[in-house]
Amino acid sequence: MFFRIFITVFVLLLTVPLISASETKPNVILIYTDDVGFGDVSCNVDKSEIPTPNIDKLAEGGLRFTNAHCTSATCTPSRYALMTGEYPWRKKGTGVLPGNASAIIAPGRFTLASLFQKAGYRTKAVGKWHLGLGGNEGPDWNGIITPSPKEIGFDEHFIIPATVDRVPCVFVENSRVANLDPNDPISVDYQNKIGNEPTATERPDLLKMGLTHGHNNTIINGIGRIGFMSGGKSARWNDETIAEVITNNALDFIKDNQSKPFFLYYATHDIHVPRVPHPKFAGKSGHGARGDVILQLDDCVGQITALLKELKIFDNTLIIFSSDNGPIVDDGYLDGSMENIGNHKPAGPYRGSKYSKFEAGTRVPFIVHWNSRIKPAVSNALFSQIDLLASFAALVQTDIPEGAAPDSINALPVLLGESQRDRDYNIEQASGLTIISKGWKYIPPNNGPAEIKMPKMGGEKPVETGNLNVPQLYKLDEDIAEQKNLAAEHPDIVKELDALLKSKQQN
Repeated sequence: MFFRIFITVFVLLLTVPLISASETKPNVILIYTDDVGFGDVSCNVDKSEIPTPNIDKLAEGGLRFTNAHCTSATCTPSRYALMTGEYPWRKKGTGVLPGNASAIIAPGRFTLASLFQKAGYRTKAVGKWHLGLGGNEGPDWNGIITPSPKEIGFDEHFIIPATVDRVPCVFVENSRVANLDPNDPISVDYQNKIGNEPTATERPDLLKMGLTHGHNNTIINGIGRIGFMSGGKSARWNDETIAEVITNNALDFIKDNQSKPFFLYYATHDIHVPRVPHPKFAGKSGHGARGDVILQLDDCVGQITALLKELKIFDNTLIIFSSDNGPIVDDGYLDGSMENIGNHKPAGPYRGSKYSKFEAGTRVPFIVHWNSRIKPAVSNALFSQIDLLASFAALVQTDIPEGAAPDSINALPVLLGESQRDRDYNIEQASGLTIISKGWKYIPPNNGPAEIKMPKMGGEKPVETGNLNVPQLYKLDEDIAEQKNLAAEHPDIVKELDALLKSKQQN
């Protein structure tokens, strides 16, 4: 009897730690970058002139995807799809938003954040938002801003309302403008000039960064912006320290929640214009401001991983690094990026860029690291960011309400490197829709412009939209640069993919 009791107790002692380990929920950090191309991350290319060692370490110890996509070639729609699990083209008003836009995700809607909140996680959004704030009249910058990220599942938030090149140039912290002096209220307008502050059109001599196109409204910190703003001087950010401020905020959240599961949506802004690196990175890349802020981004990632290791929670933290769309070099400012691009290829081997239907518009860096679960590998599986919501629901064993996340598919085995199964199809959005299935990419005929003729700085070609007035069909596994249109040779495949795309648009 004693022997049986001893064996039973011994087995239980061995089993309890295994049960505890299996029931421990991983922390989840989603590092969602802005305008970072596939080739901007040095582990994705054979030779890189701009090293990203901290991001590379995540890839070396985790899963590096070569065929992962955001849903759209611009920011707001990709972020909408990520949060809701719904293709943005299904909902009007999900295009690139002005800085004073109303919230486009309804309060109480099931989102990536509310999923984790429902599973018992502490949740926070830090950095770029660009999904709108406030009700039908837009945000009340001088009072409580609602709806805000709080109403869709974030316990806390410290956010950039839209983009740094759009007004208002302030942070919003837990539904209020941070550091706002009530005696200096904020006013914002995107149609007419307000206040007495000069614009870039009126006083170009006040600019510390010249323009190539747009960004000619209110000057803030010596930089022309999109939109007009007055007031809120004590609340305005310093462009050189934005990355430092939001990263420190993210680090504080990790410290405060190290003993319980947390979800951190850490949305950086570094590569998006205006590119104003911290002085310790300025001029360090040799590739202009865009190269400098890539170094800055990598350093911020390194700070996150270093803290996780210091707190001894790195092993049980699932980290995803990705981008909201492909790269762009000249996007409105004279920051030296074009003249100094050298041999750096932001899109890697792919054709196109941000705004484009070609692969570089949506095929983005995608790295998944979870030390205690994921084995180092490279995945060539076709994967879409829209599937993160359903995949995380499976991970934390939480049901998705009926009707929520209609386009998100559980791809957790692919996300964890346990499967290389392609998504059956992948729909992408630029100035229209394209579809990928079984290695083929189909771009329907479109009479829109074939190029966006940005001012040519440093010899940059205009942005290729991917529009042609005839069907386009590319065999991606044989022609990753999309050089040979095979539509005329395979009319049956064109017909099949056209029908599939139309059927998904109707569902």
